[in-house]
Amino acid sequence: MSKFFAFLNRMKYIKRWSLMRSIREENIMEHSQQVAVIAHALALINKKIYGGDVDVNKVVLLAQYHEVGEVITGDLPTPIKYFNPEIRTAYKDLEEHACNKMLDMLPQTFREEYKELVLPNTDSYEYKLVKCADRLSAYLKCVEEVKAGNSEFKKAKASIGNELKKCKVQEVEYYLKEFAPAFELTLDELD
Repeated sequence: MSKFFAFLNRMKYIKRWSLMRSIREENIMEHSQQVAVIAHALALINKKIYGGDVDVNKVVLLAQYHEVGEVITGDLPTPIKYFNPEIRTAYKDLEEHACNKMLDMLPQTFREEYKELVLPNTDSYEYKLVKCADRLSAYLKCVEEVKAGNSEFKKAKASIGNELKKCKVQEVEYYLKEFAPAFELTLDELD
């Protein structure tokens, strides 16, 4: 009996942004879905705007599974995760162990296919786009919170916004110019 998918279902109970008070709670499952949508857009921008050759389907699948380890580890806030090299290394090792534990829950027949999604090649451009989508998701969460009057996210919004502008990834630059401004609008302004 495979417990992998039942365990994945727990993603909807693991809250994100645990150090900051949020107006709207977000869980890992919702976050993963948003990252998949953003990553899909980045992959399409790569292909249609810049003539790139990323595997769009792989980008979306990598994004969908990018937080699988957090089913076991929970979400560790970024300032803690990257506090120093020792913590960063220890957390990466913990994440890898958690991902392998999740993969062990699958029947052997499916492990290789899921392994490339759960423990991806971090040197691939597809993976880079997913990491960018993850940061864009964090930025858009900050935009949403600040727009709703939660000033606790102001500093994070500015910091992540500056980081995204400096990342020199053309797909991100395009997304920030063409799509991100709409997240600042009210529902009436979107109409």
